[in-house]
Amino acid sequence: MTALERRPQSLLFACTTNTVRSPMAEGLAKYLFGSEIFIASAGVRPIEPDHFAIAVMDEIGIDISKHKPHTFAELEDDGFDVIITLSPEAHHTALEYTRTSAVEVIYWPTIDATAVQGSREQMMEAYRGVRDSLQKRIKEYLDWRPMMGDE
Repeated sequence: MTALERRPQSLLFACTTNTVRSPMAEGLAKYLFGSEIFIASAGVRPIEPDHFAIAVMDEIGIDISKHKPHTFAELEDDGFDVIITLSPEAHHTALEYTRTSAVEVIYWPTIDATAVQGSREQMMEAYRGVRDSLQKRIKEYLDWRPMMGDE
């Protein structure tokens, strides 16, 4: 079985607030895989959208400004093949959420960029680090293969 054949058909990214890590991951995966995979995100307790996350995604041409943070309970579809959690709290919630189903839950510990203090540029660098780390892991996990002319 090839990596492409093992690729999940539906994937949920989850973090604590569904405002930074999981929307970034969702935006990146949708950008890379388009309609090949159903991709969504959720959080344990959503808060207002994060403008730093929106800004660093905009730097690479991905618009997440219309993302509406929501919780696991608010998901319209719960038939995911894989849930990738990006925070300890989300991982615990995902394990509870999938207790009675055959869903693979994978934990990718990911820095919380909102905890970084400092100048605007220092904060942007922290968010860029999260974005770039997520992009690398998504490409590796989903076996992304660039088309002619892509990086």
